[in-house]
Amino acid sequence: MEKTLSLIVPVYNEEEVLETSFSRMDAVMKKIGYPYEIIYVNDGSRDGSMKILRNIAKNNPQVKVRSFSRNFGHQLAVTCGMDAAKGDALIIIDVDLQDPPEVIEQMVKAWENGADIAYGKRLKRQGETIFKKLTAAAYYRLLKSMSATAIPLDTGDFRLIDRKVADVFLKMREHNRFLRGMSGWMGFDAVPIEFVRNERFAGKTKYTLKKMIRLAMDGIIGFSDRPLTLCGGFGVFTSIIAGLGLIALIVLACCGVKFPAWLWAVDGVVLLHGLTFLFLCIQGAYMNRMYDELKQRPLYIVAEELNF
Repeated sequence: MEKTLSLIVPVYNEEEVLETSFSRMDAVMKKIGYPYEIIYVNDGSRDGSMKILRNIAKNNPQVKVRSFSRNFGHQLAVTCGMDAAKGDALIIIDVDLQDPPEVIEQMVKAWENGADIAYGKRLKRQGETIFKKLTAAAYYRLLKSMSATAIPLDTGDFRLIDRKVADVFLKMREHNRFLRGMSGWMGFDAVPIEFVRNERFAGKTKYTLKKMIRLAMDGIIGFSDRPLTLCGGFGVFTSIIAGLGLIALIVLACCGVKFPAWLWAVDGVVLLHGLTFLFLCIQGAYMNRMYDELKQRPLYIVAEELNF
């Protein structure tokens, strides 16, 4: 039986780029030669994206569309596409054309040669601000140093995964998802495909600073207990310092040296309160994720489907 491919494309307010993006992606999929489907997931867009997707789906039976009842976020949009995909290999790509669709050919070749995962590795990031480049570089290196799971540097969600990898993904139903971390946690054979990330074709990025910070938190807290470990180590360190200070006070008192003892008390109280708030904040982040899982709500709600 001939193998098939599923292309998963999350969409959020992308009316300016949708038609051009579809033309390039569809051309690449036709060139590869396998039977394929393109699954768009409309993540609660408020512009004309859904209208354009309806027209594309009407004229192209290989295009399928799932539309959320509201914005659930990029990671859940990708998850929704994976839930619906029927292919022997699934390719995840953003609609904005920063990740060139033409790279998919190299990913498919790596898959044909036995790779379970072929992920895009960015050599350069064109058209992005210095702030975005610096924060992205710092984040990936921080995540690598803190995570117990190996997550390759300078990679996003642009990747191909084999059906057996996708089946494992479908068993992992946590709400605070970090797909590239989940992919690394599985431990399947993964091959990097290097490329230059293009400038955005049209429109503005939908990843605001707030969303990037949220994704960073999901990556660190979801795949590392290092923050808790660091808190414990920091607590031990400050306790030792406080103990040494107490010993110093006793020695000074025994030697008859006079000093304003209340300064030590005030400093100690402020330090302890700061540490307490820090620990509560980090522990609260972990507890919040446990609370999300205990609620057992669906990951997303689909309001409309086309060509399924």
